[in-house]
Amino acid sequence: MCRILGGQISRICDMQTSTPSLVLRGISSMATKALLADLVQAYQAQTGVVVQLESVGGVDAAKRVQAGEVFDMVLLASDAIERLIASGQVMAGSRSDWVRSPVAVAVQAGAARPDLSNEAALKAAVLASPTLSYSTGPSGVYLEKLFERWGIADEVKARIVVPPPGTPVGALVASGKAALGFQQLSELIALPGIDVLGTLPADVAFITTFSSGIPAVIANDAARVAAVQSFLQFLASAGVEDVKRKQGMDWL
Repeated sequence: MCRILGGQISRICDMQTSTPSLVLRGISSMATKALLADLVQAYQAQTGVVVQLESVGGVDAAKRVQAGEVFDMVLLASDAIERLIASGQVMAGSRSDWVRSPVAVAVQAGAARPDLSNEAALKAAVLASPTLSYSTGPSGVYLEKLFERWGIADEVKARIVVPPPGTPVGALVASGKAALGFQQLSELIALPGIDVLGTLPADVAFITTFSSGIPAVIANDAARVAAVQSFLQFLASAGVEDVKRKQGMDWL
């Protein structure tokens, strides 16, 4: 039986498939870094299994998996996991959706708060902003398509501040380098120096589903695969809903 300290997470597993000395290594995108840190700590306390997760930009994470770097698990946006399955790096049938994350908008702390109540208001706010920033992940791809649909992509292109690798969009907003920032709510919610205005309005809301997958390189190690599956089942379990909510994410 497994329980998190403090009783915040209910029973989430009935047996342990791994020995206490087992170490599992994985890679994830930055969007889920804080949430995974909390869940890994809880899981290790319950099972004794050590899970080491490296969080980097989602594009870089996928490239490393494609290049053959060995991991026991991959945790990325669902479309990235599907591409890794299609290319053979992740086992077919191993995808598990475990959390959803909405895109939010932020300004520098104390700055004027633009109206974001609907699509038209958001478009006006984007056009009025002297500088914009968004990530290179799924949220950034979505925004670029949205700007194209609005017919303003060329108009705002020169105002876009691209975050350097490892730099959150919120940090650019906090420093004044970007007046309006778009990123996963989970990556903005705890950053100092910014005001989070909320998620995108309902008529253009964008929610990223994050999934897990098991790399094909460990397919022949049944014990390791079973240990990874146990951890991934924990991530998707109903008992961790409150932890996800506190990190600005929704549960599936």
